[in-house]
Amino acid sequence: MKKLFILLIVLIVSGCCHLAEQSEFWKHKSIYASWDHTGFSIFGYQNPTVLDVKETKQQGWWGIPVEVKDKRR
Repeated sequence: MKKLFILLIVLIVSGCCHLAEQSEFWKHKSIYASWDHTGFSIFGYQNPTVLDVKETKQQGWWGIPVEVKDKRR
């Protein structure tokens, strides 16, 4: 039973590491682009303003835009 538990833990950890590698999570130095981004993500996301939208574009919070094809058409 102990070996099965250890095997299960190893499989879960390796699966999580593989998914993190595919998402390029490890290539970034931090999760948030700036302290403003951190503050907004923790406190201000529920009631964004036009100023928040401008700030996100100026500071590049959301990374590089990716065009997605609409499959419904």
